[in-house]
Amino acid sequence: MKIKVLETKQEMGKAAAEKAARILINTIREKGEAVFVAATGVSQFEFLENLTSIPSIDWPKTTMFHLDEYIGIPETHQASFRKYLKERLIDKVHPGAVYLIKGDAEDPESECKRLDKIISEKEIDVAFIGIGENGHLAFNDPPADFNTERPYIVVALDEACRRQQLGEGWFKSLNEVPCGAISMSIRQIMKSKNIICTVPDSRKAQAVKDCLESKISPYHPASILRKHKNAFLFLDRGSAKLLERRQYA
Repeated sequence: MKIKVLETKQEMGKAAAEKAARILINTIREKGEAVFVAATGVSQFEFLENLTSIPSIDWPKTTMFHLDEYIGIPETHQASFRKYLKERLIDKVHPGAVYLIKGDAEDPESECKRLDKIISEKEIDVAFIGIGENGHLAFNDPPADFNTERPYIVVALDEACRRQQLGEGWFKSLNEVPCGAISMSIRQIMKSKNIICTVPDSRKAQAVKDCLESKISPYHPASILRKHKNAFLFLDRGSAKLLERRQYA
């Protein structure tokens, strides 16, 4: 894993977007298409704003998969990740194909199986992700399942994760935050040829430190990124503040 620390989250988002754009452009040039995974949340604001502003990406030649979604939330809900992705990415650049998670599907397990079949036929060129305050990747809260081979799984959300969603302003009360979600699995994320991980803000500092400096463990889910040779972690000074400066500057 390669780590880059920028001064501000705006600089972080710009640098991460430039790296992502190079991967997409080069992949399309080599293969004629590129397949990517898109994440949501506050951590992706600056990244997606910059990425969708880069004119040289041939978006119609891309295919997008969705990282995670709450169970039971309609697309019209302000916290819906489908709504987020349509407003901040899909409706701006119009990828050639889009596979969204239907979180309000009548049977979440069947929805996972539907997506499993589609994604199993694709090679993921790059995944755009973040790290949660509890160290999660996607909605794989600790202790995360490092072993399942299933691409998409139904997961329970722990209280720390749910409180983060409340704190970011997506819900009015903790009771409104769903207790379950459909998430891309850890192994599926790690199958991506490249991973761009953007993690701004000091509230993520402890999670970043745990994931980089503690033992690789399901109790620090994002620590698994250290095993990926083409994972690129972008931090700002807030999220990097607890790290040993000489090692990560």
